[in-house]
Amino acid sequence: MDTEPIRFDTKIAVLLRADLEPWQRLNVTSFLVSGLGTQLPEVIGEPYEDADGVPYLPMFRQPVMVFEATKETLTTAHARALSRALPRAVFTSDLFATGNDRDNRAAVRAVPTAELDVVGLAVYGPKNAVDKVVKGARMHP
Repeated sequence: MDTEPIRFDTKIAVLLRADLEPWQRLNVTSFLVSGLGTQLPEVIGEPYEDADGVPYLPMFRQPVMVFEATKETLTTAHARALSRALPRAVFTSDLFATGNDRDNRAAVRAVPTAELDVVGLAVYGPKNAVDKVVKGARMHP
């Protein structure tokens, strides 16, 4: 059995706007990371099983770093993620007023990229590229 620590040359980061309510932070984070797992199979690890053989679903293979930022820093991070063509998921303020997936997608589709009111962003990619995207944000308390 290999006992060496596993190191990753990639990073998963979630940026949340600092003025969100606690329930909004949790909700936005959950939605954002679900997008990464559906499109990037390499971020998902192996299934789990307890000592009694009960199976559990696989999860991310690496930690998710959660940051908070001002509206301006989040807008800049969004532009950086786009310019680097990093895999990303976005959550806009409009999504708090919708109640289903179809309306969520329509709400994002209705707003030009530069005018999106981004309250959450998830990005995945090489560590250095993700670090440049989240520059100016701080670790979530």
